[in-house]
Amino acid sequence: MSDKIYDPVDPNAQPCVRNVLKYFSDISGDRIITGQHTQTMAMEELGCIRRVTGKEPALLGFELLSYSPNINYADTDDECMIEVTENYGTLKRAWEWAEKKGLITFTWHWFSPLSGHSKSFFTENTDFDASQAVIAGTPENKALISDLDCMAGILRPFCDKGIPILWRPFHECEGGWFWWGAKGGEVVKKLWRLMFQRFTEVHGLNNLVWVWNSTLRECYPGDDVVDVISRDMYPEKHTHTACENEYNELVKITEQPKVVLIGEIGTLPDADELHEKGIGWSSFMIWSKVFCLTEDFNSFDYLKKLYDSPYAVTKDELPELY
Repeated sequence: MSDKIYDPVDPNAQPCVRNVLKYFSDISGDRIITGQHTQTMAMEELGCIRRVTGKEPALLGFELLSYSPNINYADTDDECMIEVTENYGTLKRAWEWAEKKGLITFTWHWFSPLSGHSKSFFTENTDFDASQAVIAGTPENKALISDLDCMAGILRPFCDKGIPILWRPFHECEGGWFWWGAKGGEVVKKLWRLMFQRFTEVHGLNNLVWVWNSTLRECYPGDDVVDVISRDMYPEKHTHTACENEYNELVKITEQPKVVLIGEIGTLPDADELHEKGIGWSSFMIWSKVFCLTEDFNSFDYLKKLYDSPYAVTKDELPELY
């Protein structure tokens, strides 16, 4: 791999960012980093993986939805509130994982900055107009900036301690189901660049690995503001492959080569096939709850087989990157 892949897009990035990019690049096409999303204090998924495999994933995902500043508690429903309250305080778990030198990625189901009800990260639950939010001085823009500044404060302690974060904002923006993707590709590009500028230049969050999450080229904000490209996939249950076609589709969106990973997946990939074919996924992250805690999508026998593969990187095999 060329040094171009190793070089962070933030010119002031901390050394840990380059360490992560280099490691991901070096294993590409040979091994894949195991990952698991969590969203509750109990982290039942991690416990399940420990019981079944005797090992831990090298990467843990944490959810930031309850850290959204504009949750409408006066107009919500039980489903929303259960998800929010279960998520309270989970950054404590991220800190505990960082103490073990594990890899961390954050997902932010961002409740609408200005209006909405229930799960207002869904377009159907808000009239927040992202096309107005990228215009300086509008009410939508001011609300967006306020939320960004709040989130920057939440991320600041990780930066101060030199903890690298795989930062995956505006995920699945190719669809209209989230407010950030509802107004098309040009708006998504502006949202991304606005956040990038705010976080790197204003707040100096130089510990972030910027992870793009979409296969839609017309949404892609540019190689100068993206470190890693990714996509979310939910293949057929119990069908374990190297996801070769999906990989080949994703890598076409960039001009420069980038580190490539699976942002979310429901069915475990096949690490042995990935190695045999040289498919360059550097990591995966199984989604939470039913995708990990039951055998609806993955048998526990297969979970153990994958974690035992010489081509799957588990926590005990992860080098110290920060």
